[in-house]
Amino acid sequence: MDALPRLLQTTRLLDFTHPAIEALIQKRGWRELPTHERIGAVYDFVRNEIAFGYNEGDELRASAVLADGIGQCNTKSTLLMALLRAASIPCRFHGFTIDKLLQKGAITGLAYALAPRRIIHSWVEVAYEGRWVNLEGFILDASYLSSLQRRFPDRQRLCGYGAATPDLSAPGVEWRGQATYIQKDGIADDFGVFDSPDEFYARHGSNLAGVKRWLYSHVIRHRMNAQVQRIRAEKW
Repeated sequence: MDALPRLLQTTRLLDFTHPAIEALIQKRGWRELPTHERIGAVYDFVRNEIAFGYNEGDELRASAVLADGIGQCNTKSTLLMALLRAASIPCRFHGFTIDKLLQKGAITGLAYALAPRRIIHSWVEVAYEGRWVNLEGFILDASYLSSLQRRFPDRQRLCGYGAATPDLSAPGVEWRGQATYIQKDGIADDFGVFDSPDEFYARHGSNLAGVKRWLYSHVIRHRMNAQVQRIRAEKW
């Protein structure tokens, strides 16, 4: 825990001095909350008020993710880290890859075909009561997750539709001072921990480049977001 002061700093991606982020922090009064409630309030905001969806890329500033109002594992991780640090909660970035089978159903057709077999993934590790706690359960908002639970009422283990969990009925995504997960079972490679997402992307890059990245950003992700909206709204 000696590195905690370093894990409260701003970076290019963790731009929590941005006026929009500072205004949000002030409006919600997060800095005045006790530590447990402070982490939970920030976590719940990112989980449910930033809906599951696909941004134009992984390497977005936290302020851009907030403006989008949607995010996936990597962009939500960036926003969560920025908000936690703005609220004086030290945190760090843990990088992985996941098998793209985890995304099947949420991603279909050409989008699924173009996706790399192993997709860059991340979660946030937060300093709490002298230990590191893994936070990953914020990726799927409650509305989207509830739709999956209605779609698969008799399933425990599920790998698909943006989830990879041993128990879909009770995946452990609520903040209770312990680790939260929703995609952990899909992890393929473990790249270790980094002080910031900036450091991770500088070393490992992001999921797409060149023509594939252009197609994703300008065409494919909009179809992916439409599919996510259909799943979220479906009554099954």
